[in-house]
Amino acid sequence: MTSSAPGTGTPATGTAVAALLAVDAGNSKTDVAVVADDGTVVGTARGGGFRPPVVGVETAVDEIADAVAHAFEQAGVHSVAHVSACLANADLPVEEVQLAVALRDRGWGASVTVRNDTFAILRAGVAEPLGVAVVCGAGINCVGMRPDGRVARFPALGRISGDWGGGWGLAEEAVWHAARAEDGRGGPTELVRTLPAHFGLASVYELIEAVHLGRLEDSRRHELTPVLFATAEDGDPVARAIVDRLAEEVVTMATVALTRLELLDEETPVLLGGGVLAARHPQLDDRIRELLATRAPKAVPRVVAVRPVLGAALLGLDHLGVSDEVQARVRAHYEV
Repeated sequence: MTSSAPGTGTPATGTAVAALLAVDAGNSKTDVAVVADDGTVVGTARGGGFRPPVVGVETAVDEIADAVAHAFEQAGVHSVAHVSACLANADLPVEEVQLAVALRDRGWGASVTVRNDTFAILRAGVAEPLGVAVVCGAGINCVGMRPDGRVARFPALGRISGDWGGGWGLAEEAVWHAARAEDGRGGPTELVRTLPAHFGLASVYELIEAVHLGRLEDSRRHELTPVLFATAEDGDPVARAIVDRLAEEVVTMATVALTRLELLDEETPVLLGGGVLAARHPQLDDRIRELLATRAPKAVPRVVAVRPVLGAALLGLDHLGVSDEVQARVRAHYEV
């Protein structure tokens, strides 16, 4: 856990009444921010990942609570007017409702809204709630919104909901091709060498054995995704084909969201976020832009590098109906 007052490294004292608690909780980390009614960020903290499917809702919310306690102490407040939370694993509207109840029970704010954490990426990257965002981190997801409240979204539950991609999916696909290449069921690929070598192993068989028998922690499999991209960059056709397929998936999701929101014929931001897309791998980045230019020529692709908690804060300020000046002050805090 880390916490510090903005720009000082010391706790804030004598702050204005807090208007907002912003929460961005991903699978690997949680960021929270307390925002005063004039838009000043008066408390921040970071905590661990938010994984209710693994540990249960209450335990997952406890992880947020630890960060909130630090941020509230730093800000000198006990509650806020509104809580705006963008949470990983809030994939369905019914899950957003359930998690909103769990957060409301903590008594942090007079009102609570919960959205999937992809909405934080989207709102962080636009001046108004208008656009589409595709996030590719551990998994892949896409959302879109318009200022009138209309949204487009996908369940994003993995293969069961038609998804392909994300860091986990890419690693699995790479190992699948490598396994078939090694035993003769598939064509040749350098992945046979590069994937096991990352873990100091001599063959794909040894890699499969290590994963299956638990000698290699399941959580380390995501390390194979950068290996896949490096192998593609070196020219391996199989690795390059996997990267191209990811670009296809990203553009397909974005184009469908734009179509649903009747934005295909309007100049509209398409925000790209999450660890895989934010890394700006040249082949992937270039292919996404090529495909968008053909299928959604008015889309304006842009990688979002700012911390997503900004998006959670801006969504909360949208809810509160504050002035543009207040929103600009929050954005300036995170964009320096």
